[in-house]
Amino acid sequence: MRIAVFSDTFVPQVNGVALTLKRWTDYLSIQGVECKLFVPTEPEPVYEDLVCRLASIPFWAYPEYRFVIPNLLRIRHELTQFKPDIVHIATPFNVGLAGLYAAQKLHVPIVASYHTHFDQYLESYWFPFAHSWYWSYMKWFHRNCRAIFAPSHETINLLQSKGLSDLELWSRGVDCDRFTPSKRSDCVRELYGIKERYLLLFVGRLAPEKDLDVLLQLMHRLPDRIRGQVHWLVVGDGPMMELGRREAPQNVTFTGYRSGEELAVLYATSDLFVFPSSTETFGNVVLEAAASGLPAVVADRGGVTEIVQHGKTGLHAQAGNVESFLAALVDWFDAPDKWQLFRMEAREHAQSRTWEKAMESIYTRCQQIAKAEQPSEVVGSGRIQGEGESA
Repeated sequence: MRIAVFSDTFVPQVNGVALTLKRWTDYLSIQGVECKLFVPTEPEPVYEDLVCRLASIPFWAYPEYRFVIPNLLRIRHELTQFKPDIVHIATPFNVGLAGLYAAQKLHVPIVASYHTHFDQYLESYWFPFAHSWYWSYMKWFHRNCRAIFAPSHETINLLQSKGLSDLELWSRGVDCDRFTPSKRSDCVRELYGIKERYLLLFVGRLAPEKDLDVLLQLMHRLPDRIRGQVHWLVVGDGPMMELGRREAPQNVTFTGYRSGEELAVLYATSDLFVFPSSTETFGNVVLEAAASGLPAVVADRGGVTEIVQHGKTGLHAQAGNVESFLAALVDWFDAPDKWQLFRMEAREHAQSRTWEKAMESIYTRCQQIAKAEQPSEVVGSGRIQGEGESA
């Protein structure tokens, strides 16, 4: 089997979509599947084997997002040469449109994966007028997909309510050897000069859609008896970094992006994960925290609610409601024995979610689609003929 993947983000970008797709392509390689990526150009590109870099510029409202200017003839030529059995589209925008066009012209079965609630981002990035056409466009875009993979039941239910069909679960996993409580270390306190007893952690993009306004209010409004004993670690970067640094109290450290072993140590050394984002389709960072034995307070909306089991591995607070989050933090501070049980349950839950299991489901489904829905142009090897041979 050969799979072509179209995405507007990939490593070295640091976000859940890019890292998930890297996991997916690595898994395909292990299975002996050839994979070709169609992704935007990067200032410092990596993983150039079987990667088609598409001309792009930074998007003004979201600089880390690369706006692609697709060359449709080149993309169609590259796809014809690669001869995929499946085209996997991971974005509904320019890159995805180019992939959709080429795949339909070459009669290759299409699957899509849904990663981001862009409709919930529109107001944050000054596009409220786009709500009226967004879901109509999404239904049009996905109308010919053999399957649409979504990362949580919550996301599937939302997409169904908007009129999309052929939805299937593609959950996520976590590396419990990398993210583990055993990596707790005093080096974090030494590195950042932290004197307070407890560490509260946030990991994610510093952007409006992550409800960082709620996080900043929490920092200021904690009761005095708690505030003096905690230090906040904010791990990530983004357009709200400078605003956060200006408005946060003194007991907050902004670390910037961290990854690998350094990130694993930060998770393991912290005492509570606080994640107010209400726009998550899944929430990889919440699962990484759980694997590290870190209980969490999360919004009661989005895919995070399927990772954090309310009253068992953490608490749900009302999305956007600072008072509700404050009540959860007071509960954490006042009931340490209960939260110690949450810590153990979180680790146990994470151990049941492996990347192998997550990738196996979508891989099996792609095999079924490639076998059952081969177009008339497919030859015995299961690959499409070149354009000159087919018409």
